[in-house]
Amino acid sequence: MAGSCCSRGLPLKGMAILLGIIIFGSGIGEGDLIPGKKILEVRKKIKHLKSSTVRRLQSEDGDIIDCIDIYKQPAFDHPALRNHTIQLRSKYRGSNSKKQNRLQNQDSSMSLASRLWQKSGSCRQGTIPVRRLPQKVSLKTNSLEDYGRKKPGSYPPLTHINEDIGSNLQQSNRSVAILLTEGYSYSGVKGDIQVWNPHVESDDEYSTSQVSLKSGPYYDFESVEAGWAVNPSVYGDRKTRLFVYWTVDASKKTGCFDLTCPGFVQTSSEIALGAAIYPLSVPSGLPYQITLFIFKDPNTGNWWVQYGEKINLGYWPPDLFASLRGNAETAQWGGEVYSSKLERPPHTRTAMGNGQFPDYISGDSGCIKRMRIRENSLVLKFPEWVSTYLDEYRCYNAEYIGDYIEDPEFYYGGPGQNPLCP
Repeated sequence: MAGSCCSRGLPLKGMAILLGIIIFGSGIGEGDLIPGKKILEVRKKIKHLKSSTVRRLQSEDGDIIDCIDIYKQPAFDHPALRNHTIQLRSKYRGSNSKKQNRLQNQDSSMSLASRLWQKSGSCRQGTIPVRRLPQKVSLKTNSLEDYGRKKPGSYPPLTHINEDIGSNLQQSNRSVAILLTEGYSYSGVKGDIQVWNPHVESDDEYSTSQVSLKSGPYYDFESVEAGWAVNPSVYGDRKTRLFVYWTVDASKKTGCFDLTCPGFVQTSSEIALGAAIYPLSVPSGLPYQITLFIFKDPNTGNWWVQYGEKINLGYWPPDLFASLRGNAETAQWGGEVYSSKLERPPHTRTAMGNGQFPDYISGDSGCIKRMRIRENSLVLKFPEWVSTYLDEYRCYNAEYIGDYIEDPEFYYGGPGQNPLCP
């Protein structure tokens, strides 16, 4: 049906499926036509999808999952990966101290995720599950190549500080509350991220919680990230969804979420990137969390993403990067909000974490536990040195708890606009 729709060149409603992603024209209003060039691009993607899809599954939560031939996934459209040989599994399993293993066993029962779509079947070995966006999604991008990428940062003067909302933004359209470590060479980062469903005010805004590895200055960095996101412009709704992300130029022209551009090589047939996460944490309820571990394979240099303690989702090949061909300069944990309504009143109401300021007593806020890094020794450990960083402490705050506790914890978040952040 998708193919017949687009083959007739319908206005606005004409659409295509790009490896499970329903794509509309960018910035299209009622009565406008999709540009002819974009229709040709869309038709090409439809043809690619038809030749790659092995099975289609309908999830109880409304998602449609396409099982795609692993060797025909979008990663191999990247010029640097045309002759890439897939690494189906990493031999690295990680190494913990006895204390860390004990703490891991205490918390692992709370690390849950949704695989509702598997109640309708599964993707066989040799295929990967790719979530298809619903037809109602309207993508407001200038080109198909821009879809799925974070909007480039805009940079205020280094001396700019807005005392009204406690702002000292490095990028005027992003606000972060993070814990970071630097000073060494990092080949892995891990954490248990409590899962919430924060309010996102506008369709072009998002709220994420993640672990990440980065190299380079804040205005031109390389990064690999994994976590959960509420991102209407990418996923078409306000559900909390699993994501991975990468860039080599601070999202100016490269990188994207999940499989929305060539780059990430998925190997798992069990987990669909972009799938909704269930169950979610609720105030005064159980603190549900997901465990994510980004690590470099010591043999191939691939940056792998592990979900839970056993499932390797896939990897970013080192050929995508310059600085990250080696190890990372910094490891980070925490939250990020994107909006054009930061820095000055009226501030966005898009929340970070669960919309509450850090609360380590009740746990009713964004929280990351069992934070680990890996250096050259290949042993997972807590960093020797950490520091919090905030862009807007009156809008989104953070609190690191390291004293009188067996394993340090990081709490973060906030409501955005509030009496202290007008």
